[in-house]
Amino acid sequence: MAAGASRVFVSHLAGVAVFDPQGDEVGRVRDLVAMLRVGGRPPRLLGLVVEVVSRHRIFVPMTRVTGVESGQVITTGVVNMRRYEQRPTETLVLGELLDRRVRLTETGDEATVLDVSVTQLPARRDWEIDKVFVRRGKGGALRRRGETLTVEWSAVTGFSVEEEEQGAASLLAAFEQLRPADLANALHHLSAKRRGEVAAALDDARLADVLEELPDDDQVEILGKLEEERAADVLEAMNPDDAADLLSELPEEDKERLLDLMRPQDAEPLRRLMSYEESTAGGMMTTEPIVLRPDATVAVALARVRDRDLSPALAAQVYVCRPPDETPTGKYLGVVHFQRLLRDPPYTLVGAIVDSDLRPLPPGTPLPALTSYLATYNMVAAPVVDEGGHLLGAVTVDDVLDHLLPDDWRDTELHDLWGAADAG
Repeated sequence: MAAGASRVFVSHLAGVAVFDPQGDEVGRVRDLVAMLRVGGRPPRLLGLVVEVVSRHRIFVPMTRVTGVESGQVITTGVVNMRRYEQRPTETLVLGELLDRRVRLTETGDEATVLDVSVTQLPARRDWEIDKVFVRRGKGGALRRRGETLTVEWSAVTGFSVEEEEQGAASLLAAFEQLRPADLANALHHLSAKRRGEVAAALDDARLADVLEELPDDDQVEILGKLEEERAADVLEAMNPDDAADLLSELPEEDKERLLDLMRPQDAEPLRRLMSYEESTAGGMMTTEPIVLRPDATVAVALARVRDRDLSPALAAQVYVCRPPDETPTGKYLGVVHFQRLLRDPPYTLVGAIVDSDLRPLPPGTPLPALTSYLATYNMVAAPVVDEGGHLLGAVTVDDVLDHLLPDDWRDTELHDLWGAADAG
């Protein structure tokens, strides 16, 4: 949300132009998509329904929205142009919430919803519907217009999903605050039918995070129940190394069909990853580490490290390379560790503080050698560089652990381990 804009009423967003970072118009807002929650909790805003030039409507997740300003919405510019189809757990804000009859909890009066406001939560990317603008009274064409007032979402009834009607939605409400690994563990212990229902109701980014934490069999089962276009969307949202591992579990014809449905810029890194043996540095690496040119400043490096979507291991260091900046990059020059970034002035060039002494790993490095490398140098991530000196990616300690642990390690309940420790 733009600086100074603490709240936006959705009626002001209807028909507003949506722009990419270069100022080109993507389309216009036709509705907002929310997920109602039990217990009177404010609904989570999932995204926007945007009508593009070709007149069809697409879904733009709120994670792609960088600014909501007067008369315009700014996005990252990376949007999926597939036609939007509403899911059972989704509610259209303009189409389904406005004009609804509700009741004020404090007085018991009936009211009509005229508008609702959305706000971005502090220090998070999540958005919520927080206020409701209503007209008190039963309404009607021949009745006197009642007073209008703005109240908290929790101050009205008539919105909440009822337990007996919600099916998978009740599970989503219960699971909402779980970390992806904990939600994956909960899904793993559900029936196949219920697991598929919950997976279908999750948004693409959340489902991608959860799939990365599930055993291979569960991943394949869930992906196979999705429509192919959505399965491709979810693969695009996954970390490239995890998506490549999942694709490698599929029959060849299914794998190629999904890769063809993906955007070329997302499919190409996966094809490259699948060309390496699974238990090598090349097979385990991610193709999306933080890559900077030597003339970037410490301030720029720290801004990149702050990205909430990065794992702690990937945020531990930046990789300094000649252009191009996308993997495979230009000549690899070295790394700058996070602690070094904290010690130097913001205007310092990363090229002046780069650590070039630590030799990178070739993509064919086997798992035992990779494990020894990380342990010897106390690293949580290591650069993977080809014979030509180009950075291909980075392999992180969490990916190494996934290959070292037994196949059934996810079946061990963490609370059982904590309980045993407490008992000891």
